[in-house]
Amino acid sequence: MSSASTHRMFQLRVDPLTGNSEWVVIEEDESTPQNDQKPLLASTSYLDMLNDTRRNRAYREAIDKTVTKPCHVLDIGAGTGLLSMMAARAMASGGYVESSSSKGTVTACESYLPMVKLMRKVLRVNGMEKIVRIINKRSDELEVGVDISSRADILVSEILDSELLGEGLIPTLQHAHDKLLVQNPQTVPYRATTYGQLVESTHLWKLHDLCNIEAKALDDIHIVPAGVETVHFVKQQQFPMHCDAISEEMKVLSEPFKIFDFDFWKRPDSCGETELHIKATSDGTAHAVVSWWVLQLDTEGTIFYSTAPKWINCHSKMREWCDHWKQCVWFIQGKGLSVCKDERVHLHAIHNETSISFDLKSQLQREEAANHDSSIQNCHLTLSPERLGIYGDSNWRCSMLKVIKNVLQQKVSPLSVVADDSIFLTIAIAQLSKTSHVISLFPGLREKGAQYLQFVADRNGYSMDRIEVLKRRRPQLTMHDTHQKKVDILIGEPFYYGSDGVLPWQNLRNERTMLDSILSKHVLIMPCKGTFRTCAMSLPDLWRSRCCLEEIEGFDHSVVNATLGACGGLPESQESPYLAFSVWQCGEIKKLSEICSVMEFDFLRPISSCSGQAQVEITEPGICHGYALWIDWVMDAENTIVISTGPDQRYWKQGVKILTQPVAVRAQGASSGGCSSMVLEASFDPSSGELTTKHTFA
Repeated sequence: MSSASTHRMFQLRVDPLTGNSEWVVIEEDESTPQNDQKPLLASTSYLDMLNDTRRNRAYREAIDKTVTKPCHVLDIGAGTGLLSMMAARAMASGGYVESSSSKGTVTACESYLPMVKLMRKVLRVNGMEKIVRIINKRSDELEVGVDISSRADILVSEILDSELLGEGLIPTLQHAHDKLLVQNPQTVPYRATTYGQLVESTHLWKLHDLCNIEAKALDDIHIVPAGVETVHFVKQQQFPMHCDAISEEMKVLSEPFKIFDFDFWKRPDSCGETELHIKATSDGTAHAVVSWWVLQLDTEGTIFYSTAPKWINCHSKMREWCDHWKQCVWFIQGKGLSVCKDERVHLHAIHNETSISFDLKSQLQREEAANHDSSIQNCHLTLSPERLGIYGDSNWRCSMLKVIKNVLQQKVSPLSVVADDSIFLTIAIAQLSKTSHVISLFPGLREKGAQYLQFVADRNGYSMDRIEVLKRRRPQLTMHDTHQKKVDILIGEPFYYGSDGVLPWQNLRNERTMLDSILSKHVLIMPCKGTFRTCAMSLPDLWRSRCCLEEIEGFDHSVVNATLGACGGLPESQESPYLAFSVWQCGEIKKLSEICSVMEFDFLRPISSCSGQAQVEITEPGICHGYALWIDWVMDAENTIVISTGPDQRYWKQGVKILTQPVAVRAQGASSGGCSSMVLEASFDPSSGELTTKHTFA
């Protein structure tokens, strides 16, 4: 929420240790020295986007071709003001430009106050603070005659996400054409076209079809019981994903096909649909539709930008890896769609104002879906594809069930507390022990989790009179909450609903401390400990996308580095932020060292400060751009069952620390070529949830 008159914004911040959230006020105070700036926007894609040289060049070339004389240019979603400055410079080469005149004017519309503050700094260092006029509002709040003196002749914008429509492109263009632009305006971009392709991929199948995967499992846990597949569902939407990372294990089943055209230069429709008849190029099972878009930035069709995967030759060969725009994946439900070579596959594509969806179901499947039990809707849970991938992983399930069976053998009629949002652990304990009582804290799922457990109870062989879900979060649990009984088993994965993108150590919540007074003397706690681990990595694509900004197409952007969380190229006095990434999806990657343990978190005691040090021996020559950080969860006291969340595990995110400058390294024993080891020191403060690391190469 923001107010243009008071220049104040309220931002929601979440305490990673408790999961509690609070609203904090962000004032527009530009007196803060740059060295003291916090990386407020480090977790956003702004820096990655500004480091996308192909994007920047394409926009600059198109704006130079379009803005050839004094006119009124409106930039919606202006960000740091880069496109506004491009327009002002192009206009200045053909005439006078000033912010007080409707002719020869550039108006930058940006609703997000922290970004407005950055834009003012960028404009100032580039001498354009009096040329580009900033309006801190949503574009659909602008009024001609109030905020801008006249309708704009040219619209420049970059309000696109990986799916194209998710940032509100259609309603933004509709309002602009209705209220803010002249008739027949010029626009940059000019048009966007979405494309798709049918693919077969076991990995993609595992990310959504938990029902059929569980049907083949050796256990009797049914998170998604047969016949009620929609109770536990990956949301039907397009999921951004770096598909190049799985290209070698993916089978293409069709040629690329065009889906929709979206013209920026005219008012778009809110909804649209099309019937496509796609010829299969090979036998196989279509598990997903991979989609991307191609942007035509100029009217003549000479300047393009594409998000196509690298196996598409047209516009993708020159595209560098970037994280702000990926491909998208639409999962074909169930086991997928079997196709034969030369068969015509009927695909119904639909778009609304914010998304594009597909339907490849047969008529029979559609009728079955329409007749589905409506009571399922009340028990519906939406989890991330990665979470369903974890729950379907046979090794993970086997490890968790082995842990549960071992602890249940040691207790008679135990009181078990599931400390996180793990529905799997709750069901497993209730099913495997007919005498246990289970209290699930479900800090994120809450009532939805309770409704789900009720719905699948019969299919999993337990009764809800032995399961209790706390209805509200408490700062401290008491014996009243446990019906005057001490806790015998405390267990978690850990998994916190809605926290899929956090850093690994932000899963170290304080439930153990919160429950300390009601734990029995011989309580069994799982996981028993967490081992904090690291590995030196070559990450050239990630380093490039997160390096400090200098000039972008001739405009100085160095003032934004601290706030946007720049890493590579930082001055020695500044500390780069930790980034949460699935390392395997970070473009070109290479492990350069052995995996080392740095320190341990002991969960058998209340969480406390800890520290450690490791000497990381280099095993492969190359250029080190940073190191990955993660936690391996040791589930049992004998250290025999360990759940790793490292770079080799696709379903988890790791923390990544990017080096200020890349370091040449050599394998141990090599006579030359760079450093052969790295000493890493780490410490963790549980009161703040902050991790601190220090590295030294030798």
